Amino acid sequence: MNTTYDVKFWEVRRNQSSKTASYEVRWKVGGRQKSKTLRTKALAESFLSDLRQAAKRGEAFDMETGLPISMAKVKNAVTWFAFVLAYVDMKWPHAAAKTRDSLTDALATVTPALVDEDAPGRPDQLVLREALRQYVLPPASRQLARPADIAAAAAWLERHSLAVADLAKVRNVRLGLDALTLRLDGGAAAATTITRKRSVFYNVLQYAVDLEELSSNPIDKVKAWKPPKVREAVDRRVVVNPVQARELLAAVTYAGRVTRGRHLRAFFACLYFAGLRPAESLGLRKQDCHLPESGWGRLVLAKSKPQANKRWTDSGEAHDDRGLKHRAQDEGRTVPIPAELVTILREHIEEFGVHDDGRLFRTTRGGVISIGTYCEAWQKARTLALTPEQVVSPLAARPYDLRHAAVSLWLNAGVAAPEVAERAGHGVDVLLRVYAKCIDGGVAIANQRIGDALKG
Repeated sequence: MNTTYDVKFWEVRRNQSSKTASYEVRWKVGGRQKSKTLRTKALAESFLSDLRQAAKRGEAFDMETGLPISMAKVKNAVTWFAFVLAYVDMKWPHAAAKTRDSLTDALATVTPALVDEDAPGRPDQLVLREALRQYVLPPASRQLARPADIAAAAAWLERHSLAVADLAKVRNVRLGLDALTLRLDGGAAAATTITRKRSVFYNVLQYAVDLEELSSNPIDKVKAWKPPKVREAVDRRVVVNPVQARELLAAVTYAGRVTRGRHLRAFFACLYFAGLRPAESLGLRKQDCHLPESGWGRLVLAKSKPQANKRWTDSGEAHDDRGLKHRAQDEGRTVPIPAELVTILREHIEEFGVHDDGRLFRTTRGGVISIGTYCEAWQKARTLALTPEQVVSPLAARPYDLRHAAVSLWLNAGVAAPEVAERAGHGVDVLLRVYAKCIDGGVAIANQRIGDALKG
């Protein structure tokens, strides 16, 4: 294979030679111009992004195909099993830990279904899944010593996997789709799980289309199979009002061992008063905080600390070190914060100080606080602050519901949607579809206003 590192890219452009809308990706490899036409701008930009990511990693490009080596391996794969391994290798270096987890989870579900139906000696489903998730799919795990049953299961999958070309048949792709609907115990999978895994399956097949291994995405041809509907809008029953939020923040100080609750109060306050995601609050540093002695302050967010299994992170730590969601890697987000949160953060820093790297919230040993730790404290606070009826209700059932309450409050206060979206780190369309909900007690206010209008 003749390779080069001499690569140049152009921006995606509309294909003027076609009557139907399509978009052209153009790049140059070793002086040779290459191009590829895709039917939507989003697909074209995604393909161009993969090319640029490979170049950024210092990957060599194949002169003949114009593709980086990792993508050329995917293209040259014959079976679904080989194609999936090459696809994972290509995606892995620039994927977040949670993306890696989701990717391997979906592929470990669908790959055992895409085999010769008459293949003898099928291993147990649990063994097949363990082989894929723990040994075959993660690149770093492929060199690990494999127990006999795992090695046999991997060999069986490799031997009996369908050809990529076979996935053009609707009956074969349905095997994968049907597998997504079941749990390992045979019960029905949750709607959100099915939707998430279907998205991964669709993207892998679309990549086969991009590399011209399939003429079109076969999932688009499946008319009788529909993914279950997933609730997008926030359930208004989870949203607390300001009085309830303050009572919960006070109750947190009594939750947990010794000073744990008091330490977490400011963490939860950031979710409610600033609308931060928990991972953004965990990554908050003193240098990110502008905390004047009076009036409004601001947070300049730069880092996020999402939690994932250690096997999916590059560092081997439980928390990934990422940029902000829906932002470029080094793009920050400024969030104005009210005086009440300024005071809480100043008190927190005075009592607990900060870590060597400036982080406000950490364990006694300086680590990142786990989801289990802060959720346990939150559940204790709910039993202290809420009535028995509210405790068994969905009201503020999860810490993330404080963020829902914050965004709903801003919208109901009349703040313009673009400003709310900027503070929350969302697109306006997502914001209005998901977060535009009334806070607790808002129904009574609305009824009063409607009643007053009817009297008039």
